[in-house]
Amino acid sequence: MEIREYIIKRILALIPLTLGITFLVFVAINFVPGDPVRIFLGIEGTEELAEQIRQQLGLDQPLLFRYFHWLGQLLQGDLGYSLLTRLPVSYELATRFMVTMQLAFFGMIFSVSLALPIGIASAIRQNTVSDFFIRIFALIGVSIPNFALGVLLILFLSNVFNWHPPIGFVNIWNNPVMALQILVLPVIALGTGMAGSVSRMTRSAMLEVLRQDYIRTARSKGLPERLIIYRHAFRNALIPILTLVGLQLGYLLGGAVIVEQIFSLPGLGRLLLTGIHNRDYPVVMGCVLVIAIVFALVNTVVDILYTFVDPRIKYQ
Repeated sequence: MEIREYIIKRILALIPLTLGITFLVFVAINFVPGDPVRIFLGIEGTEELAEQIRQQLGLDQPLLFRYFHWLGQLLQGDLGYSLLTRLPVSYELATRFMVTMQLAFFGMIFSVSLALPIGIASAIRQNTVSDFFIRIFALIGVSIPNFALGVLLILFLSNVFNWHPPIGFVNIWNNPVMALQILVLPVIALGTGMAGSVSRMTRSAMLEVLRQDYIRTARSKGLPERLIIYRHAFRNALIPILTLVGLQLGYLLGGAVIVEQIFSLPGLGRLLLTGIHNRDYPVVMGCVLVIAIVFALVNTVVDILYTFVDPRIKYQ
């Protein structure tokens, strides 16, 4: 199967997957206690006014009717309007999407650039002191929640160095220095857990490859050790590492919900958390739709990269 056919097949498979996710989330958010109209009106709103607003917003309709109405709007490119701000959901997503994507991108760059070298070093120096400390670091990174690490970073820097992270967000294309100052702590808090997982997988995959016969053959031929490690061993260990990195994007997007709240970043995760808190169904559905599509597309890209890493893999 050609790469074009494979991509089309994966995109078509994405449609029922995304619909299933959106339906489950729509049902779940509607069963959460609370009334978005009451949250919007506050304690001074009368029941008559609340009922009138429910009819205007269509919240008095059955659950399935509201879901298929939202789905019909989606097929026309309309994500609806926020129940609270009355702004288009597409506008809300457009203003928040790049914040989360930059946070997730730099979090992935940080975690992968840290995890791969220490994972390889741990495998090469198996059962040494450096291997022991690398494994301890990986275990701590996997164990500590990103929100706890974020709070600890803020407390440590503010109490010890009297430095507080800047509030708000600046696009990296507009002011790279200020953007990196704002993102450095969120990126560390978000990427440390992924770095721990990827370093452990890198170590495990490298140890398995280094025991193979062709590695012993390469060494018996007198090839340089660096060439054996990075050209022969690491390339053949990349398949499970790529798989984990693709799956960890879901961890990054999920972790961004809390990390953005802690560091006051106006991203997609914070918008989703606010939407859930206010029972703002269109906003929640829009955020979930974008996150699900991004996650599925990244995993499709990872599957395509398999063939570049290992030519023996064919598209099915």
